[in-house]
Amino acid sequence: MGLRPGPAAVYGFPWPAAGNAAIGLDALSAFFLVPIFLFGGLGSIYGLGYWPQARHPGSARRLQTFWGLAVAGMGLLLVARHALAFMLGWEIMALSAFFLITAEDREAESRRAGFIYLIATHLGTLTLFGMFALWRWATGSFALEPIATGAAGVGVMNALFFLALIGFGLKAGVMPLHFWLPGAHANAPSHVSAMLSGVMLKMGIYGLVRFLFLLPDPPAAWGGLVLVLGASSGLLGVVFAIGQHDIKRLLAYHSIENVGIILMGLGLAMLGRSAHRADWLVLGLAGCLLHVWNHSLFKSLLFLGAGSVVHGARERRIDLMGGLAGSMPWTAAMFLVGAVAICGLPPLNGFVSEFLVYLGLFGTAVIPGAKVSAAVAAAPVLAMIGALALACFVKVYGMVFLGTPRRPDSAPARESPVGMLAPMLPLALCCVLIGGVPALLGPVLDAAVAAPALAQFDALPPVLALAPLGAVGLASRMAIAVIACIAAFQYLRARRIRRAPTWDCGYASPGPRMQYSASSFARTIESMFAWALRPRERAPRIEGPFPRNASLESHVDDAVLDRLIVPAARGTRRLFGWFRRFQQGLTQQYILYVLVALALLLCTLIPFGDLISRLFGR
Repeated sequence: MGLRPGPAAVYGFPWPAAGNAAIGLDALSAFFLVPIFLFGGLGSIYGLGYWPQARHPGSARRLQTFWGLAVAGMGLLLVARHALAFMLGWEIMALSAFFLITAEDREAESRRAGFIYLIATHLGTLTLFGMFALWRWATGSFALEPIATGAAGVGVMNALFFLALIGFGLKAGVMPLHFWLPGAHANAPSHVSAMLSGVMLKMGIYGLVRFLFLLPDPPAAWGGLVLVLGASSGLLGVVFAIGQHDIKRLLAYHSIENVGIILMGLGLAMLGRSAHRADWLVLGLAGCLLHVWNHSLFKSLLFLGAGSVVHGARERRIDLMGGLAGSMPWTAAMFLVGAVAICGLPPLNGFVSEFLVYLGLFGTAVIPGAKVSAAVAAAPVLAMIGALALACFVKVYGMVFLGTPRRPDSAPARESPVGMLAPMLPLALCCVLIGGVPALLGPVLDAAVAAPALAQFDALPPVLALAPLGAVGLASRMAIAVIACIAAFQYLRARRIRRAPTWDCGYASPGPRMQYSASSFARTIESMFAWALRPRERAPRIEGPFPRNASLESHVDDAVLDRLIVPAARGTRRLFGWFRRFQQGLTQQYILYVLVALALLLCTLIPFGDLISRLFGR
């Protein structure tokens, strides 16, 4: 059972509110349980060094408690086969995450991020309540079982689809429903950020995969909409990441990017269901699910690496770092593995899942004239996402770990303790292993794909028959061997190199400020996407032959939270502020309001229509 193919093991138990409920374990649930339990253990070990109780006596124990509750809630919703059991696990997860995000509740920014998250997650919860209520009305049961063809009308099916897309999309951070995500991930403790990004976002993906495959006969428009949302989330997520100066906020936007890639695979799989193309379904869903695993590995690794940087350098702003590879070599090496993986570069795991999505997207072009053939246009978007991600992480790694420290007067950074480095090593090894031997995951992906999709197709082709993962793995292993040889040669050669200052082009004393900053490095790309980023800059005025010291600042606001939701909330508050004049706390005024209301109600009993007709009638 678990990751092996076969029917789900379902166990019933009495539920006082709705008869009998059930929990079950199939290959899809088991597939999502793996990153939960893997990082649930590694993150708790990391937290002992990053957030020790001796330094945080007021919040460390609370953090550990809600960490365990969050893992338990996610585990429950994954095995639930009944709507109420699913919502119980969902709410445990949501409330636990709120207390994890607000661990530093003395900080105003942490409280703000926590309450925005709480509002967003309960908007999603209310949407899911509506979806399950409609589900109960359409099927007569809260059991999470496939709906028979023709059992519900087209309008009901469309309503269920959009409710699921909004409810689960809020949790997954799909644009434009992502507004809670950057602040929550940036202000939470780093191992909590890794849990939120690497694991908890995937509960939204699980909900979409599970529930969309329970709906029969999906139209092509569903898959096309999911594909478009995925492409836009991926592209805009990486574009907004390039404009960030906070290392954790930058990684948060890359979570939106990778959720977009996952949705592109899911959209392709839904198009395969609509067109009855098993190969599209297998490649799309296999790429979607494998990227769930891959993202949970390299994004957790990157957030733990960022936490190590914050712990050692006591700084989150990229422009104020530099040269950390010398003082934090292990952190730099682990972060480099995660950076290469998230860019989708061979020979690491991010390339493998994106390769499956590429194959599926190119496969849609084989049907000329069909509506679904337009899906091939998403392939260049995926390529652009990868190129921009590479540019972003060249910026991050170069600004943070290479060069010289940009604040020479600050205390030197120190490497993190073993308790923080040890949990990063298994994540990095998994990134290398999946990239080097991806064919090992073929049977696991076959079982996970078949669990939701086999009800529509009598048989599904295996992943290894559609994608040459064996050849990809061989090329990756050769690349890893070549990289290892080059690194060893450079290490041995560096011991014999005579070091001397480089030619300084006539400068008497080149300093750290002459290096590229994160803003200047990304300025060209930001200008290309200024229509979306709309960066705010405060440029100095240079006047006179001996100008004073000046600085340039730039900031990129979030497109939804800062430009839409916050202005709308302020406008609504000003609008309703007009009614405060009626709330003076005077009893006689409230009695007058009651009398006016009674008079208006009595006026509704007067037959004004008859009176007017009698007065003006002939």
